Parts: sequence; structure tokens; C-alpha cells
Amino acid sequence: MRNMATYDLMETIRTTNQWLGASALAMGSYPAFSMIPNPAFEWMRAWGEVTERSFQRMVVKPDWNIPHFTAKDGKDHIVSITKVVERDFGDLIHFDVAGHSDDKPTVLLVAPMSGHYATLLRKTVISLLPDCDVYITDWHNARDIPVSAGKFDIEDYTLYLVDFMKHLGPDTHVIAVCQPAPLTLAATAYLAEEEPAAQPRSLTLIGGPIDPGAAATEVTDFGHSVTMGQLEEAMIQRVGFKFAGVGRQVYPGLLQLSSFISMNADKHAKAFNDQIARAARGEASDHDKHNEFYDEYLAVMDMTAEFYLSTVERIFQNHEIASNEFVVAGRKVDIGKITTVAVKTVEGGEDDITAPGQCIAALDLCTGLPDSKKASHVEPRAGHYGIFAGSSWRNNIRPMVLEFISKNSGTEAPSKTAANTTKKPDAAPKALRKNGTTDQPV
Repeated sequence: MRNMATYDLMETIRTTNQWLGASALAMGSYPAFSMIPNPAFEWMRAWGEVTERSFQRMVVKPDWNIPHFTAKDGKDHIVSITKVVERDFGDLIHFDVAGHSDDKPTVLLVAPMSGHYATLLRKTVISLLPDCDVYITDWHNARDIPVSAGKFDIEDYTLYLVDFMKHLGPDTHVIAVCQPAPLTLAATAYLAEEEPAAQPRSLTLIGGPIDPGAAATEVTDFGHSVTMGQLEEAMIQRVGFKFAGVGRQVYPGLLQLSSFISMNADKHAKAFNDQIARAARGEASDHDKHNEFYDEYLAVMDMTAEFYLSTVERIFQNHEIASNEFVVAGRKVDIGKITTVAVKTVEGGEDDITAPGQCIAALDLCTGLPDSKKASHVEPRAGHYGIFAGSSWRNNIRPMVLEFISKNSGTEAPSKTAANTTKKPDAAPKALRKNGTTDQPV
């Protein structure tokens, strides 16, 4: 009950701040106050507007809001979202494009389960839709999953990916972003032994902690600075009475959000102060740059306790993937069994969450894969978010990934717009792969 009370206390604090913001917004907008030439009322209204929106969006799953797009045929293509596989802890959803030709490569985007919803990859999805038939893993908020659904740890997560890959079939190209990269690599290796014919054609790993020990960051330092007992005592709570998952042990999204913000506290404080000033001047809008970013950033979800704890212990502390000792359902997964799936790694030169060196370690683990099916890229000056959603993704990484997919699907590379055209670099020596900025076989 103690941990349940703590969970409800956090929700009470969030709700109180949302209420205070709404109250300040209402008072500051009172028509009678417009007769008093005092800027304090405008600042009260602006503070209330920003505060209410900030605390309210923390418990709302963002909409996908995928716009229609005009294809080469000059027609508008509407995008609808359908669930093709429904499971307790996550669904496989499809972005069905009306009138889409059948020759588009099938792409499975594996979204992270690290505190944010799969909608974090909205821009990634939008950028791929003109050239690909896109599917994505849509993980559920643990607070909304009844205890009767059972546990969900990293082995269960891996088996979910195995099932999703089997459902889509062997003509699939998988792109895993951040946290799921090591588990997606393990799922592919699991298939290589269990059902080789169901393996995807290619696997692109973007900013994932395959070997967290390869390059230290604040995230890896934290993983080694606490014991599992301390972590469980400090971070794990039981869902309160307000939600369907009442009693389930979780790592709350609000705690994860506080960790995210603390990493760049000054930057976030300035962003909110500037937004309040803009709102006071009447320059803010529902879809301005600040709201577009923070509507997604502040929307957080709970993770099951067993998933969070097993990730820290087995991936970051024991390095089970990095040492090729990962076990799923009682069976050791040998990453060296991957012999036909082309593997590409993408890292950001300024990634402070998954530093360069952590993701490329996957290529050394694929001992059964010829060098001709391995590729790597380090994007200079790109941070963690930029390698899958920013300008670095749009202008450099996306075209390379599409070319990699095309090369390993037996089809011609999709044409690129002028904005996304990138010159194919000359071959670079193997010795440069860890700090180079080209896409090259290793």
C-alpha cells in the first residue's frame, strides 16, 4: 500500500498543478481585469496556459496525426491506421496508405519502450510512408493493463518481436530505434535458429545500447552506480486506484520524465520561461515549435517493473547482449547464427544517451555474417533525437537507410527528392568505421 500511496501522491501533485494552471488561466482571462492596465494579469494568464497544458499532456497518449501526402502520381493518398496484431502489452499497427502500390518494401519500425509512446516516431513514420509500407510496434501504458495479464519483461518483449516478424513474413525490413535495438537483434537471432525462413531481409539499428560498456554516458554510469535492490526500492511503485492496472508494479512515467528533464534542466527551464513570455505577448499558438515538441516529450507512459529492472540488470549491468549470453525462454540466443540478414548501425556523433561505439558493437557480434552484409554510419553533430527524427535523419540518414533496404530487397532504390538526395560516398577503409561519417561496409 505504501508504494500505491506514493503513485497516487504523484498523480495528485500532477492534477493539482494542472488545476492551478487552469485557475490562473481563467483568472487572468477575466474580462473585468482588462480594464486594469497591469501586465501582471497577462503574465498570470500566460503562466496558467503553459502550466495547465504541460501537466495535462503528461497523462494523454498523443494522436498519430499522420497527414495525407501527394505521391508521384499527383494524387492525395489518405493514411489510415489499423491494428493487425493485438496483444496485452502492445499491438502491431499498420499505416495503410490508400492507393499505395504493392511494390513498396515492407518496413517494421520497432519503437522504444523507454517512457514515451510509439508516437515519438511520428516524423520517422511520415518520412518513410512515400517509399515504404510501414508497420510499427505500439506499446501499451502499463498502468492501463490489468494485473491478470501477467508479467512483461525483456524476454517477453523479445518474443513479441519474434511474433510480429513472423506475422509480416521474410520480405520485411526492420528498423529498431534506441532501446529496442539489442532486443531486436536478439529476436532476429532467435528466428535464425527457430525459423530461419521467417527472418527479415535487413535490420537497421539506430542509436541502440548493444554494448553499453563501449562508451560511457550518464545513462550507463547510472546503471552501474546503484544496486538492483536500491533501484527497486527507489523507482518501483504500484499503480493507484484510478487506473485499470491498479496494483501492478511499474516504473512510473512521471519518474522517467523527471530523469529526462534533470539531464538538461537549464535548457528546459529556459524553454518554458520563453514560452510563457510568448504567450503573454500573444505570440504562442497550439502548434508552435514549443508545443509541437513538448506535447510529445511530456506525454509519458509507465513501464512494467519487471521490464525496467531486467533491462537495467541484464542489458546495462550484466551486458548479456554484448557478451552474447542472452537467454530467452530458457534457451541461449546466439547472435552469431545470423547469417543472411543484412545489418546496418546508425549512431549520432553527439549522442549523449547512446554514445558512438555502443550500437556498432552489433556488427562484431554477427560473426556468421559476411562483411558485405554489414554497414555502419556515424552522423556528425547529431544528437540522440536527430538520428531518427531531425534534419540529420531527413537529409542524410533516411536516404542511406532506404538505399540499404533497396540493396537488400532486390529492387531499385526509391527516387529521392532534392531535399533528401545524398551523394553515395566513396568506399572507406575498415579502420575508419568507428568515427567516420560515411556509410560503408565493414
